[in-house]
Order: sequence, then C-alpha cells, then structure tokens
Amino acid sequence: MIDQELTLTLVSCAFFMALVAFISYRQSKDESSSRDGYFLAGRNLSAVFIAGSLLLTNLSAEQLIGLNGSAYGFNLSSMGWEVTAAFATICMAFIFLPRYLAGAFSTLPEFLNNRFDDDVRRLTVILFMLGYGLVTIPSVLYSGSIAVLQLFDVPSLFNISYSRALVLTIVVIGSVGGVYAIFGGLRAVAVSDTLNGIGLLLIGIAVPVLGLSLLGEGSVVSGLKIISTTNTEKLNAIGSSEDPTPFATLFTGMIFANLFYWCANQYVIQRTLGAKSLAEGQKGVLFSGFFKVLVPIMMMIPGVIAFHLYGGPSSPEGLSSIDLAYPRLIRDVLPTYASGFFLAVLLGAVFSSFNSLLNSAATLFCLDVYEPWEKVRSGGEITDQQILKVAKTASIVIALFSFIVAPLLQFAPDGLWQIIRIFTGFYNIPVIAIVIVGLFSKRVPALGPKLVIGFHVVAYGLLKFVLDDIVTLHFIHLYAVLFFIEVGIMLLVGHYRPTADNWTYERSHEVDMQPWRYGVPCATSLMSCVIGLYLLFSPVGVVGGFSALFVPLIGCLAALNVTVWWYYINRRGLRA
Repeated sequence: MIDQELTLTLVSCAFFMALVAFISYRQSKDESSSRDGYFLAGRNLSAVFIAGSLLLTNLSAEQLIGLNGSAYGFNLSSMGWEVTAAFATICMAFIFLPRYLAGAFSTLPEFLNNRFDDDVRRLTVILFMLGYGLVTIPSVLYSGSIAVLQLFDVPSLFNISYSRALVLTIVVIGSVGGVYAIFGGLRAVAVSDTLNGIGLLLIGIAVPVLGLSLLGEGSVVSGLKIISTTNTEKLNAIGSSEDPTPFATLFTGMIFANLFYWCANQYVIQRTLGAKSLAEGQKGVLFSGFFKVLVPIMMMIPGVIAFHLYGGPSSPEGLSSIDLAYPRLIRDVLPTYASGFFLAVLLGAVFSSFNSLLNSAATLFCLDVYEPWEKVRSGGEITDQQILKVAKTASIVIALFSFIVAPLLQFAPDGLWQIIRIFTGFYNIPVIAIVIVGLFSKRVPALGPKLVIGFHVVAYGLLKFVLDDIVTLHFIHLYAVLFFIEVGIMLLVGHYRPTADNWTYERSHEVDMQPWRYGVPCATSLMSCVIGLYLLFSPVGVVGGFSALFVPLIGCLAALNVTVWWYYINRRGLRA
C-alpha cells in the first residue's frame, strides 16, 4: 500500500511538473535567443506573468515551513515580514519602477553606473554575487530539500544516510530547477512561476480549509470557531519584545529591508524590468502585493490549526520541532491523490526562487562584469550569441557551486535562519540607501556610495560579531539606525564635495510609460487590506474577543475605498 501511494505521488508530481515545463517551453522558445529575450523576456511581460513570477520568486519552502512553524510555536507576529511588503510594492510601482523603465535599465548596478560610476557598479555586483552565491541560492536549495525530506522519508526509501539523502535531494532539485533558467531565460522562469503560483494558491487555500474541517470533526465552521475562541493569543499579530517580530520593528528597519527586497534586489525586480509597459508593470507589482496579504491565511493559519490539533511545542504530546507543524498537517489532511500535486507545488516554489536567483546572478555577471570587461579588452561590440553562451556557462558554474555549499548549511551552528539574516544584513541596507540617494539627489558624487559600502561592512560586522553583548538593539532596529547614518554620510559628501554638474536622468523610449489609471485606488485598497488584517489579528479584533472599535474602524476603511474608487472611475475613467 505504501509503495502504491508513493508511486501515485511521484507519478502525479511528475505529470504536473512536465505540464508546467511543456507550457513554459512553448511560451518562451521564441524569446530566449536574444539578449533582451533571455535576460528581460524581450521586455514583453504582462501583469499576470509579473505578478505570478514575483509571488513564486518570493515564496518558497522556507516560508511554507518557517512561517507555519512560527505560528505554531509563537503567534502571527511574523506575518509582518510578508504583509508589510505591500507598502514596498506600492513604492516600487509609483516611485522606483517608473525611473527604472524610463532608463531602460537591465540591472540595478547598470543604473548605479549611470548615476555614479563604474566602481560603484562593481562594488554592488560584488555584494550581490557574494550574497547570492554563498547564502541565498544555497539556502533556497537547502530549505527546499529539508522540506522534501520532512514530507517523504528519503533516507529509508533509498536506504542511505540522512546526509547523503540531503545531497541527493539538493542535486536533483537544483538540476531540474536550473533547466528553466539556463535554457529558457527569464520568460520561461516567469511562465513556470505563474503556473506554479496558481497551484500554490490552490494548495494554500485547501490546506487551512481541510485543516479546519479536521479540527472541527468534519465541520469547517466548527473548526473556525475553535481557533477563534480558544487560545486566541495564537492569532495575535501585534508582537511583543519577546516574540520573533516585535510590532515596533514594522516601523523601523523592516521598512528598509522590504524596500531593498522589492525595489532594489536584482532577482526580484528583474521581472518588472521586463514589463511591456509601465501600466503592466504597475499592475503586476500591485497584484503581487495582494498575494502577500493572503500569506497569513495560507502560510500561518495552518500553523495555528496544528497547535490545536497536536498541542503546543511545550506540551508532552506536542511536536518535537516547530518546523514539523506544516509537514505533519499536510500528511494528515491531504488525500493520497493530492499529495503529488502538493509535492509539485512545493518543488515549483523552490524551483522558482532557485532559477530566479540563477538567472539574475548570470545577468549580473554577464551585463555588469563580463560585457564591460570584454568591450575594453576587445574594443568592439559583443554579439547576443556570445553573451548568451557566457550566461549559460555562468549559470551552470553558479549552480554547481551552490550544490557544494548548500549541504554545508546543515553544520551551521546558529541555524539557517540566522545565517540568512546575518549575510543579508551585509548588503541590503547600503544598497537601498545608495539607490534612494541616487534617485533623489543630483550632486552626490560616487565617493559617497563607496564610503558607505566600506563603512557598512565594517560597522555591521562589528555590531553583529564583536559588540553584540554591548549593543543589544534588535537587528531590525539596527537596520534603520545604519540606514539613516549611511544616508547622512552620502548627503554630507554631496554637500562638501558635490559633483561639478547636476546629474540628469536620460530617458529612453523602450516601453510605453503611461501609468495605470487605477493605480492609486488599487494601492489604497492594498494598504486598507494590510490595516484591516492587523485590526483583525489584534486585541481590537479576534484576540480576546472583538472589541466595540472593530466594526467602526473596518467601516471607515470600507468608506475610504468606496470614495477613492468612485472618484477615479467617474472622474478619470475616460483618461488613458
């Protein structure tokens, strides 16, 4: 019976993955033979593919496992990392994206070269490549493999040790996922992400519904009543200083961490740089923000359900690790015939993050390292065929390197999450500070960003490793402190050693720059959803019972949305 179930799971998984691969190939085969086609999908991505690719690029196994584990062990406070990203997507849609598309930039370092100089470009490429190669890409492979190992007993299945099973899983996942990025380019990545995103939404909705049904002994309503009236502190999103994500951090460093991720992180913004128009790019980015608002329902409520089903981590009958909450619930609620579909979705989410990182790392290397160097060396133009050959070779080398690094993460003394936090902190804040100053100042010279990069690496390293016993500030608050210091450094340099001439933005006409006419009301609704979620999952809402303020506050949000949408439909509806 077990063999039959496993065979059914693997066959159905292979079917769904093959279907995604076939559709991706059909959609991208004509656009992967040119430079713009391979790196930017021919600058022809629509809102649907941008939103779907952003969703799957952002969400992977670490969210499925980690966020549900956090909800199971603590509460919903960690939803702040996901939900507040909606604000960053709004900033991307209205502030950053119009400037990126107007300049027809292919990479963020290309913009920094245009704004400052080639040395700033090289330094940011080094930061990105070190972060991607040493931590981000290997951690995606490692966390995805851990999820597969938790759901399926691979060591027993093949009669091998856990370490060998981990290496085998990493190589298989990386090899299959790398095919999209290496041979299909960005459009293949975007199409496969969108299809897998549909599957993730289906699973994301089905698991909490089936979990509530199991908790309520066949009744979803009864299950919902149990989690909303019993141990309601598990539904609290207003984190205290003892929780994984204190509420105050939402208004300090998390703002800048999210701004970096959604507005300046190459592997995330690359699909928006391939938008066919500003309007399509804005729609795609804003729609992805609405998906982020759904994350607590899809990726945290199942953890709360697991708490009620299996007991808390401190109880005798509780799970041995909080990271087992989601895999255990999946095994208990999904029927056998659906487990293959879930495995395909899980692997699709891992593939998405992996191949997006691989494609972006190859893009950075080819366009910001190889091409400038080769032009200086040869003194001539480089053909698309040369660039694509180097891109595919670079992708293969980066993938093979990640296969070596990923298994080593199991020996990290502080765990995967701590390593990701430490290494991301080395480059996220200086990059977003430099981008913001670059966009909104005219005479800050290249010296400013160079000083900031050196200062940040040294200061952050000291604060994290040497002075961590003295400086006990939460690392997210530390992000904000360093951000303002570094912006101040650049502005001081600009004041005392300004450039001779004002920087002027050179506009291109690669795509239509007409903004989406419903962008503002859509952004209003998005922020209203964020505020509404925090009202719901707080002492004003379901935690401890609904207060008298909940309905009037929700009513105010609804009235605001009706007013804004009415104005834009009736006053601006005829404008293009």
